[in-house]
Amino acid sequence: MAQQRNILFITIDQLRADCLIGGLAEHVDMPNMRAFMAEGVAFERNFSVANPCGPSRASMLTAQYGMNHRSVRNGTPLRHDTPSIATEMRKAGYVPMLFGYTDTSQDPRVFDKNDPAVKSYEYPMPGFHEVTEMRLETSFPWRSHLKKKGYEFESYWDVYKPVAANGGAPKLNDPALYAAQDSDTAFLTDSFLDNMRGYADQDWFAHLTYIRPHPPLVAPAPYNDMYDPAKLPLPTRDESLADEMVKHPFLDAVDPSLAIAGTVLGFDYVAPTDENIQALRSVYLGLATEVDHHIGRVIQFLKDTDQYDTTLVVITADHGELLGDNFGWGKLSVYDAAFQTPLMIRMPGLTNAGTRIGDFTESIDVTPTILDWIGVDIPNSMDGRSLLPILNGATPDDWRSYSFSELDFGNSGAPTARQQALGTTASTSCFCILRDERFNLVEFAADLPPLLFDRQGDGDTVNVADKPEYAQDMMRLTRQMLRHRMRNADHTLSMYEITADGPKLSKRRR
Repeated sequence: MAQQRNILFITIDQLRADCLIGGLAEHVDMPNMRAFMAEGVAFERNFSVANPCGPSRASMLTAQYGMNHRSVRNGTPLRHDTPSIATEMRKAGYVPMLFGYTDTSQDPRVFDKNDPAVKSYEYPMPGFHEVTEMRLETSFPWRSHLKKKGYEFESYWDVYKPVAANGGAPKLNDPALYAAQDSDTAFLTDSFLDNMRGYADQDWFAHLTYIRPHPPLVAPAPYNDMYDPAKLPLPTRDESLADEMVKHPFLDAVDPSLAIAGTVLGFDYVAPTDENIQALRSVYLGLATEVDHHIGRVIQFLKDTDQYDTTLVVITADHGELLGDNFGWGKLSVYDAAFQTPLMIRMPGLTNAGTRIGDFTESIDVTPTILDWIGVDIPNSMDGRSLLPILNGATPDDWRSYSFSELDFGNSGAPTARQQALGTTASTSCFCILRDERFNLVEFAADLPPLLFDRQGDGDTVNVADKPEYAQDMMRLTRQMLRHRMRNADHTLSMYEITADGPKLSKRRR
């Protein structure tokens, strides 16, 4: 009898890479993911190729750059026939079980305008079997669970507001109204564990996606005040907000510090003071520790049921979070903290456990890796590359020497405040980032100057794009970005040739 080949694909929403490797790692307790890192392979320079949530997950699950799938904003549809991890796993005989969400906006060409599927950007990607609905803006099973347990709230969004123990005015890091055992993270984990016990005798694929530590930043006790705000390092930032905004028109268009108010609910105004910043950073880290606790439960379940050594386990995040760095919050940013994510993989038979890989990897590499591991073809439409050779200890000689990311900051309808300030249209409100061993180049679709950061110099504190001594580097990186886009233009049909004998398909060389 052939050995089982199970896949557990865990995505954490908005987890910074440096919570596990980097500046914040020593300030946050994440024992289970650190233990998993020692049992698997960790990729230290992994980047999301698109932000925010919807686009990042569209890229990760279809293995396409945003320039190809074009679901570039939350609410922008994904073409219904786009190959994805779900469609390809079905071809291999798996039922792609979804515990959580994919934030996929459905193709309105295949739904009636009154269908609920085209009234929410949080629908599952086509091909997934939604076992447990857990979406940030609805989460009906979880809210039903809370009501059943006796929690009282008038509006669903009241669930995300901190509550003072004495009934008075809450503080930013007061606890949630629910206990830790009833949190969204606990509920989703319980659902996964309850459902998966019946699949132990067959091959299975499960995509488990946690909402946390995505805002609103509210955590149940004890995670809400697990970390002392006064003992946390301050964000990485310039001397002043003015120094940040003067670097570039994009950065000057909107005060980034005001985004702090959008990270928490229940407060009329949240000033970007160091006290408030540190309080919210502490809640974020508490939520990260809560997710780690429940991932530990999941890993232990695999071990207890003798499935750990028959399961490919992937743990990653959809994108990062500024968390006050560069005076900003969220992920609509040019900075690496918004794009860099943890990526850890353990496969059966791994011989180099504990290895840390310094080569550039991208979020679009996860899906090809899973498909490669189960032995099915990787569609030509997919831009990512399998990490299986690296997991087996042999990085290909032609592995990428840079990473590439995109972000659309506009609206297709009413222009955003940044669009109004910059005078950009829906088609020009976007930028690309190319990172190599030394530089980060940011190019805009609009008639805006580029940004160039020298990580061996002043890093992202100084834009050196217009300095004469960097002219050759600008030329080289700009040409590299152009070549990248040309080489990775949509390959869905381009490798077909129509002949008298019918269509002939060639495999894409990545």
